[in-house]
Amino acid sequence: MKTKRLIGINGGTFDPIHFGHLRPALEVLHALNLDEMRFMPACLPVHRSQPLASIEQRCDMIELAIQHQPKFVLERLEASMGGLSYTADSLAQLKQAEPGASFVLMMGTDAFAKFDTWKDWQSILTLANIVVTHRPGEPLPRQGTVGKIFIDHWAPHLTQSAGQIVDLPVTQLDLSATMLRSYLEYGDPVDYLMPADVAAYIQQNHLYQSSIN
Repeated sequence: MKTKRLIGINGGTFDPIHFGHLRPALEVLHALNLDEMRFMPACLPVHRSQPLASIEQRCDMIELAIQHQPKFVLERLEASMGGLSYTADSLAQLKQAEPGASFVLMMGTDAFAKFDTWKDWQSILTLANIVVTHRPGEPLPRQGTVGKIFIDHWAPHLTQSAGQIVDLPVTQLDLSATMLRSYLEYGDPVDYLMPADVAAYIQQNHLYQSSIN
């Protein structure tokens, strides 16, 4: 399928970015032989609580986190658009700007379990392929609307520019931004949980700190 430039899209709040975001993205990059993986922070997410760090700060942290991986790229589209971030709208804009590219949307099983509630989810499959990342041996969706979407579009390999869903077992760390924010709030160490440059930026900018500290 390497007839087009193949671009991964990893969306989220990244509040803050950590190794639980970075390692699976690296594995997807190599497993699917992507030309690049773009990290696209949502300005205002639809399905999650609002970020504590500003969109500018989250972009800064992403840039620090990915600076040593040349195929990791910060995608500022949703940051520049402002307001609520809808993946279907963002993919449409990316496709319009780069009609010769093929996009692969990266999603974990938790996000994919709610895929049928996303705005214009049908159009997403006309604009991109999807890779559902999961822990090795984790059951894949087979029931309900999402299970039908998965079964109807699943493929062992990507052979089209859009409309296919592949699954990929990856190294998923039992780590969340919520957990990290709790550590940071009370001054607990975050060594080996996020890039050191990101931790330093958080400290320098007094992010996620408790008012009692």
